[in-house]
Amino acid sequence: METLTVFILCGGESSRMQSEKGLVLFQHKPFIEHIIQAILPITDQIKLITTSREYDYLPYPKIPDIITDKGPLGGIYTALTNTETEFNLILSCDIPLISTELLLELISKHNQEAEITVFASETRMHPLIGIYSKNVLPVIKKAIDNDDLKMMNLLATIPHQIIKIEESESFHLNNINSADELDDLNINLS
Repeated sequence: METLTVFILCGGESSRMQSEKGLVLFQHKPFIEHIIQAILPITDQIKLITTSREYDYLPYPKIPDIITDKGPLGGIYTALTNTETEFNLILSCDIPLISTELLLELISKHNQEAEITVFASETRMHPLIGIYSKNVLPVIKKAIDNDDLKMMNLLATIPHQIIKIEESESFHLNNINSADELDDLNINLS
């Protein structure tokens, strides 16, 4: 695949975490730094979708949502509107266990006929760890206009590719949404 831009979706109210999710500490580092560490061996073309000034310490461009309060779909719309590359890696900010190896697997297995490529295990799809074509912008805009913000509905309407992973690997893709989930993660890794 030719050049790839990576967008990390940092937005969100994060009512369950009670703080800016990407900056929650895990193993003495914010989630976002774990994610960036996994991306850097692949590319330094990283952009953050956020309005929070708390991310200003990071040396990457920050882009505010074009259309606010539309959840991850709004963030993806902003990302794809602000990219020069056809294919873009979209990641949520709450996946501290993501690895370079898993990201490389996603990139290497991506079929360029697919407009979106995501991971899925037997029990769960991971739409916020995916490769998204800039070509899906009109479909996303229409979904936003119709207030149809569910990621699964988007995938159902766009030619996509699913890369199957084992449940054991899926653990590394889990998003951490609450203090309880963070506690569980710390316990499982200790």
